[in-house]
Amino acid sequence: MTTAYWCVFAAILLPLLFTFIAKFTGRYGPKDNLAPREYLSGLDGYRKRAHWAQLNTLESTPAFMAAVIIAHQIGGEQNTIDMLAVSYIALRIIYGFLYISNKGILRSIVWTLALLCILGLFFTA
Repeated sequence: MTTAYWCVFAAILLPLLFTFIAKFTGRYGPKDNLAPREYLSGLDGYRKRAHWAQLNTLESTPAFMAAVIIAHQIGGEQNTIDMLAVSYIALRIIYGFLYISNKGILRSIVWTLALLCILGLFFTA
């Protein structure tokens, strides 16, 4: 399995990091796991932003997965595919922590760089 495919695996698990921060940090643990969406909608501060980072990561992951698969299918340069995939994962981790830290402008810049990694995967051939 290529490094890029391992990055797809990491991208699938990445939202769990932000979910953990949203649900299990701070003074309050999850109160009602029978209604987690209701619980998460009532969060505030960094925990609410962690939830939003989780949602945005879930939105971004399918495009990344498709781009990695397509890059492999079109026979792109493997080192370039791997570099873009690793960069995407690193940027998405940074993005999440900037989101949690409420750093809007930096977060948007990192989001754009991660998007450019996805787009770059389409042009590796």
